[in-house]
Amino acid sequence: MTKYALVTGGSRGLGRAVCLRLASEGIPVVINYQTNASAAEEVKTQIEAAGGMAELLPFNVGDEAQVEAALSTWQDTHPDDYIAYLVNNAGIRRDNLMFMMPTEDWHAVVQTSLDGFYYVTKRCLTKMMMRRHGGRIVNMTSLSGIKGMPGQANYSAAKAALIGATKALAQECAARSVTVNAVAPGFIETDMTKDLPVDELKKLVPMNRFGRPEEVAELVAFLVSDKAAYITGEVVSINGGLYT
Repeated sequence: MTKYALVTGGSRGLGRAVCLRLASEGIPVVINYQTNASAAEEVKTQIEAAGGMAELLPFNVGDEAQVEAALSTWQDTHPDDYIAYLVNNAGIRRDNLMFMMPTEDWHAVVQTSLDGFYYVTKRCLTKMMMRRHGGRIVNMTSLSGIKGMPGQANYSAAKAALIGATKALAQECAARSVTVNAVAPGFIETDMTKDLPVDELKKLVPMNRFGRPEEVAELVAFLVSDKAAYITGEVVSINGGLYT
């Protein structure tokens, strides 16, 4: 039996860093992506070049039928294995003031972050709870989900809801050795923040810099490790002191 990690949105940014870090621990990684096949292949190649194992699994986390089909096929081809480590990282931003926000932008953000968490986690959770070794679930939320950010009513709502779901699910499956935690990054150097006024925003951060994806990946790696076996239902901020 082999225990795999599934990282949604694993082709770029935080997801890419998490895939590389988990693979460095000897965990076979399933890299989920939706459209950017070349970026996902690049992550896979980098993992394999370092001696790790990786597979690609394309699907839209916000589409229940795609999630079910992809994960069913994966399980059929890995009958003796299971996804023991799940990192729900996929997310998108569609920033706008609420009175100007198109309805489709509200639904797109909620569908990816919140519905995606539900579809993927529900599909993986049964196997985790059935296995003696249990499992680890890490949900990538955000500073926006803790304090709210103007222009991000959709993103803040989705990430805040993900925090509530994390706390509830942690209690549901704790007795089966499945931990559920959330990581709440602040400003991190990724594609998602490249269009922000970095120099101005850095002034708000006590450390006077944006975080690096690798720093977030280190936190995720700890939370999925045996060292974190008694930590569940927590939201761990990583934001340079921006909001404490």
